[in-house]
Amino acid sequence: MDYLLEVKNITKRFGGLVAVNNVSLGVKPGEVVAVLGDNGAGKSTLIKIISGVYHPDKGQVFINNQEVKITNPMEAISQGIETIYQDLALADNLNVYSNIFLGREKLKKKFGLFSVLDHDYMFNESEKVLKKLEIKIPSLRSKIKTLSGGQRQAVAISRSIYWDARILIMDEPTAALGVEQQKQVLDLVKSLKSHGLGIIIISHQMHDVFEVSDRIIVMRRGNKVGEKTTKNTNTKEIVSLIVGSETVKTS
Repeated sequence: MDYLLEVKNITKRFGGLVAVNNVSLGVKPGEVVAVLGDNGAGKSTLIKIISGVYHPDKGQVFINNQEVKITNPMEAISQGIETIYQDLALADNLNVYSNIFLGREKLKKKFGLFSVLDHDYMFNESEKVLKKLEIKIPSLRSKIKTLSGGQRQAVAISRSIYWDARILIMDEPTAALGVEQQKQVLDLVKSLKSHGLGIIIISHQMHDVFEVSDRIIVMRRGNKVGEKTTKNTNTKEIVSLIVGSETVKTS
């Protein structure tokens, strides 16, 4: 099966610092690829290149085997790449459906003269995507600030899916969540896999990575130092790669 997204030989420098050095990875439809590494390993820089925040000094990006140039986040979104950062980019003072349409609000004409927000349309469409993903939120009219951490993640993910994301990048999706909320998010990731999305997860939570990922890529000091099929590795081996006591291997 071909990759939905593939990056080849990506390099990014900041002055004399090589943040990402000749890194390649790919993600297939219905696959979760976890990218692990200590602080400063280059994980965040890599995903910011894929999402159009940074421009690589070297390397190529392919979507469905076609090379693309992603020079800003809107171009990434137009290619079906959505990134959910730790802050989720949600508006706490707005309700659920308003956040799903945030920045892309649906308008309608009132009295044929002026445009107003089409609340009914946004509510109904948001309800459809939440139902599709089997996400339960008490009320779509609830303000984001009243929701749990897991529910907020679900809203951010629902927004990406509604706007036709095919590749989802998740930055520490279970950080600062309780056990029950972590399970909700992990169950949602499994549901997204079943819908054929390609998912890249950046995480420090080893248990979560082993529960949902299909492959694990380890970075250290900007380099890709290992790639493992999740079912063929274990926590000890991955930790050894992260800290540098394991030689480079791929399996």
